[in-house]
Amino acid sequence: MASDNAEWWRGCVTYQIYPRSFQDTTGDGSGDLSGITSRLAHVASLGVDAVWLSPFFKSPMADMGYDVSDYCAVDPMFGTSEDFDALVAEAHRLGLKIIIDQVLSHSSDKHEWFVESRSSRDNPKADWYVWADAKPDGNAPNNWLSIFGGPAWEWDATRRQYYMHNFLASQPDLNFHNPDVQDALLETVRFWLERGVDGFRLDTVNYYVHDRWLRDNPPLAASVAGTNIATNPYLYQEHLFDKTRPENLAFLRRFRALLDEYDGRAMVGEIGDEDRSLQTLAAYTSGGDKLHMCYTFDLLGPQFSAAHVRGSIEAFESAVSDGWVCWAFSNHDVVRHVSRWTRPGGDPQRLAKFSIALLCCLRGSICLYQGEELGLEEAELAFEDLRDPFGIRFWPGIKGRDGCRTPMVWEAGAANAGFSAAKPWLPVPDSHGARAVDVQNGEEMSILARYRAMLALRKKHPALVKGSIRFLDAEGEVLAFVREGGGDKLLCVFNFADEPANWPLPPDLGAVEAIELGGAGLQEKMLLLPALGCFLGRVG
Repeated sequence: MASDNAEWWRGCVTYQIYPRSFQDTTGDGSGDLSGITSRLAHVASLGVDAVWLSPFFKSPMADMGYDVSDYCAVDPMFGTSEDFDALVAEAHRLGLKIIIDQVLSHSSDKHEWFVESRSSRDNPKADWYVWADAKPDGNAPNNWLSIFGGPAWEWDATRRQYYMHNFLASQPDLNFHNPDVQDALLETVRFWLERGVDGFRLDTVNYYVHDRWLRDNPPLAASVAGTNIATNPYLYQEHLFDKTRPENLAFLRRFRALLDEYDGRAMVGEIGDEDRSLQTLAAYTSGGDKLHMCYTFDLLGPQFSAAHVRGSIEAFESAVSDGWVCWAFSNHDVVRHVSRWTRPGGDPQRLAKFSIALLCCLRGSICLYQGEELGLEEAELAFEDLRDPFGIRFWPGIKGRDGCRTPMVWEAGAANAGFSAAKPWLPVPDSHGARAVDVQNGEEMSILARYRAMLALRKKHPALVKGSIRFLDAEGEVLAFVREGGGDKLLCVFNFADEPANWPLPPDLGAVEAIELGGAGLQEKMLLLPALGCFLGRVG
């Protein structure tokens, strides 16, 4: 990659692909790398800049590939290393960058490193994972909890010790206090850099380092007061010692130094840190020597209001002076935003069109999740169809993540909507098939057309890609702000309500020329916004 394009990531649009659910070419009911390659033309047609591939590494698939048993091998269910090389070549031919998922905080218990580590207390990799003796009464070393339920410790009968796992017991945590572990992981990153990848999405990036002294996490004040009714007990603790430790920053600097040996490479981190996410994002992206950008779950939750969006963005702008954020409304871990945000009796298709306009106008980079360009809603699955261990563990209180991971729909009239000739690993809802790519292609008023139009508009205006953001006063469910940069100044106004709203243009704003009405009207300094309507205008 040319060095003059080193900051391609700043303001870029990334499209996330969940490989198991994108396109099957082998007839086994699961997607594969060749299938992704065959559909990259569709991705490029959207006008995105990069593709993020969820894990395709060798894995027992206990957590759908987020349990890696070989960081440098393609799992046979997805194809071969040659298939990956072909995918990268085709993406680059189409002008797309390739970002791959790096799951470094933990490995699979089938990884050769862990197999050796658990074999004894004195083997060369004995200290590569987080091991600890039992308490005198046989209990776990401390009160840390797994996100997937229960203690974050599993007893091993061979070593006669506990090992730590933030997720499944089959996902043991690596010991980042050991420099040999860091070295080995960075060598796997170099392996993929040499294969031509352009960037990395770092899974659970604030979970790498644990507290050396294994101190107990304190309870949240809310749970002490008896007011915490979270479905998952993990949320009853303040996670001070099992993640987001200060030593994490040193490893991120090492990672960045490795990337800086190559031209035009970037990394984006996933931060899940409850109430501290913003402060963590600021620390991890500041100084130009750690992550290029991060995303949090601020806009991946159920809150849908002008006040919430403004509050999230203003909090970021206030806390992060020189860092960069990546905004997303959907991904493989959350309920699809069309389902999360459509109110009872509301129109999900209208919300889908509103959402992409809003996302394209936010300051930061943005990420789309496969199928959202079709307006796909969350799939309702029966318990017997679930494959997600998180959903199976917490059903029915939490239905898990399978509802957003169902296969992509390509051809309405084909078997399984063109995803596979065989029974898919997850069902394809009939309602999804009706929204297939071939149905929406060429339809001027389709959600797919709206995505292409808004992404083209974003790319056309420098203010939307890298410009500043300044919020304007607005009442009720109206969100108004100005984006400015590169000689470009735009007014962006959104009505989050299910009823029309009027918004008077500020007297000191200057002349406004409409460039995207989104159903809105402009009459004598007054914007007339329909329900879930928006307005974009050139100022000056």
